[in-house]
Amino acid sequence: MSCLPSRRPVVGIIGNAHSINDRYEVHAAGQMNSAAVADVAGCLPLIVPSDPRFVSVAELMELCDGFLLTGGRPNVHPSEYGEDETPAHGAFDRGRDAITLPLVRACVERGQPFLGICRGFQEVNVAMGGALHPEIRELPGRMNHRMPPDGTAEEVFALRHRVSFTPGGVFARLMGADAVMTNTLHGQGISRAGARIVIDGSAEDGTPEAIYVKDAPGFTLSVQWHPEWRAGEDPVSRPLFEAFGRAAADWAAGRRPAMQAAE
Repeated sequence: MSCLPSRRPVVGIIGNAHSINDRYEVHAAGQMNSAAVADVAGCLPLIVPSDPRFVSVAELMELCDGFLLTGGRPNVHPSEYGEDETPAHGAFDRGRDAITLPLVRACVERGQPFLGICRGFQEVNVAMGGALHPEIRELPGRMNHRMPPDGTAEEVFALRHRVSFTPGGVFARLMGADAVMTNTLHGQGISRAGARIVIDGSAEDGTPEAIYVKDAPGFTLSVQWHPEWRAGEDPVSRPLFEAFGRAAADWAAGRRPAMQAAE
């Protein structure tokens, strides 16, 4: 009988490329993502250098039991959904696009779990054939969902709007509520839902905030807000990361899901 402890499920945390002092190139992810994965989901966080020069989708899927598609300043390039680049689209990370979009599609097909956050939420929609609006605050009747330009972390990540879920839907059952309060730190948003994308929650102004992939065999829940902020303390974030952790643990144990993990 082996006395070795069982390993934690491995979650690949998608890293963002940026420069330190405009001269030192890094791939990085916020510590709060690692904390949410380790402390709430119960998994081993592993930051992924999301660039096809260094890793492949096949290698990542073999190594990891699930993926956290993080937020980030760079946006998905509009060519990925058939539109031209404009100044409103902001900065890009084409290396990340080249990894995450095929990774989402492969995970959906295989049933391997992922949790999408902010940009990750948008990646899931684009990967499934959807499109994004570069600046949703410019749309009639929409609020400004961008993060405050100044303030402490507590002020930046403060709860700012309500998200209402489909009554009896996946998110409502997971949260035990038809509506919750969330933070909001995004400029872009879904303009056209991709094939099989179910919009299961929206802000008061109609902006999609919670989605999953219809008939996917694995966990595909994705949110436009940032649940990694104090995930262990927040009654909305904790059940989301706990459910994701269970899905990753099932994958690590060889239990392949037959239906949407949260259903």
